[in-house]
Amino acid sequence: MAKQYKVVARIISIKGKCSLGHRVGDEFEIGHVTPIGMCSWAFYTIFPCATVLQYGGSLPWESDPDKAVVACPDPANPVVFELRRIGRRRKPA
Repeated sequence: MAKQYKVVARIISIKGKCSLGHRVGDEFEIGHVTPIGMCSWAFYTIFPCATVLQYGGSLPWESDPDKAVVACPDPANPVVFELRRIGRRRKPA
C-alpha cells in the first residue's frame, strides 16, 4: 500500500464574498469526505489535487512539489485554497 500523507487546505484569498462565510486563514485537513464546516463545492474542486498530494505525487504546473493552489468554482466570488502536503521529507539536492 502506498504511503499516505496528511494534506491541509488553507484559504489564502477571497475575491468578493464567500456565501458560506469562509475567511482567509481558515484551514481544513483533507481526507476522503468533506471536512466539517467546509463548502462541499470547494471540497469537490480541490479533492483531485489533494489526492495527488496525499499519495506522494506532485502537480506539473506547481514549482513546489508539496503544494497546489486551487480556487473554488464560484467565478464571481472565488475562494483560493493552498493545499500543503505535511510530513514529506525532501531528498537533499
